[in-house]
Amino acid sequence: MNKIALTVLAALFMTTNIFSQSPKKFIDTGSVKNQFEYLVDESNNYQDYKVIKASWLLKLKSNIIDSLSASKKKISENSGIVNSQKQLIDSLNTKLASTETVISELKSEKESISLFGIQFEKTTFKTLIFLIIVGLIGGLLYFITKFKQSNIITTQSKLALKQAEEEFAIYKEKALEREQKAMRRLQDELNKNKKE
Repeated sequence: MNKIALTVLAALFMTTNIFSQSPKKFIDTGSVKNQFEYLVDESNNYQDYKVIKASWLLKLKSNIIDSLSASKKKISENSGIVNSQKQLIDSLNTKLASTETVISELKSEKESISLFGIQFEKTTFKTLIFLIIVGLIGGLLYFITKFKQSNIITTQSKLALKQAEEEFAIYKEKALEREQKAMRRLQDELNKNKKE
């Protein structure tokens, strides 16, 4: 067992001398994965084991801790960014929902007309106005024909009245003449009777 321990120590000292410039390269370059590969490739073999320098392991540990710290910091920063973007997205979704509500209200207002506080769809309103206009035109035509008929009747009645008045005036004159003639005869008769 002592021989094995001496052999291992001798191998360690020799590898330290052989790879004395290697740690600089190992320390300064590469990702963690590359550092692991370098560590495995450059380590010595002893039977079934790999012999690795303790300084390399400590440096790799330090590098891994630094990488983890940087990753955690980056994750924390990204988490903050994600949270702020999520808040922004939520506020934009809220604004979008309110905008869509306003748009749907504007569309319904555009598609409808308010009359006396009652909302009508445009087609219903147009139909209603059309029916009202047709009704008014029909009523106007009805009253125009009634007016013409009554105007004709009034004109005929005025003509008939005028003719009746003329006939009455003629009758009155004739009646007056007859009365005057009758009065003259009576007077003549009275005069005759007085003389006799």
